Amino acid sequence: MWLLTYAAGLTVAAWLLDGIWFEGAKSGSAELQDKWLDVLAVALILGLVSTFIEPVVKLLSLPFIILTLGFLLLVINAGMLLFTAWLADLFDLGFHVDGFWSALVGSIIITIVGWGVRVALPGD
Repeated sequence: MWLLTYAAGLTVAAWLLDGIWFEGAKSGSAELQDKWLDVLAVALILGLVSTFIEPVVKLLSLPFIILTLGFLLLVINAGMLLFTAWLADLFDLGFHVDGFWSALVGSIIITIVGWGVRVALPGD
């Protein structure tokens, strides 16, 4: 289910923001056929980054997270999205994030959409 939540969040973020996009067709069924595998691959990378790297970064920056009343978590999430885009570029997946502000807003969108998908789908 986590793969679906990240895929949905990435899709909505790419749809809403000009600074986040997948390469390929821009509309219609060709867009779906062209990008669905890349979206799932990037969602997998984001899930792995969120599982293995993000907790370490959060633990190491815990005093600063407390000092900033949690606002540093937004910066960390944006950084994880930028790191995911960098890894996706290494694998030639055609996923791009244009800078910090796009990553910040995109990470907020991905979090909200992921929450909505988890609420809408039946639990385990």
